[in-house]
Amino acid sequence: MDYRVTDSCIYINDLRLYAYHGVLPQERRVGGEFLVTLRVHYNITRALETDNVDDTVNYAELCHLIEREMVLPSQLLEHVAGRIAHTVFHAYPKTTAVDIKLTKINPPMGANCAGAGVELHLINDKTK
Repeated sequence: MDYRVTDSCIYINDLRLYAYHGVLPQERRVGGEFLVTLRVHYNITRALETDNVDDTVNYAELCHLIEREMVLPSQLLEHVAGRIAHTVFHAYPKTTAVDIKLTKINPPMGANCAGAGVELHLINDKTK
């Protein structure tokens, strides 16, 4: 190879899920729609050469990881996003960083907006 990968990531864009997160008891009882965007920074150089899914982060598996965490009710989206990131780092120890955006599509706050949520950028200190 006569080039070098300086950064690479696998991503899931706007995964739409129904879940039961929120501070209000009704939010955790009735639920609502959420969008999750996840970027997993991972060196994909080997996958460029081998064409083998075992040499990268499998985005289908990422979807399952997100779904498993989203099914567990929480009050704070920060907590949910942190759990998702922790699960990704645990499942893929060579992950260098995770960017996650978690949006509640129709937050019960009386505002006319497309959603509200949280974004995190987390670095895996074990890979630095």
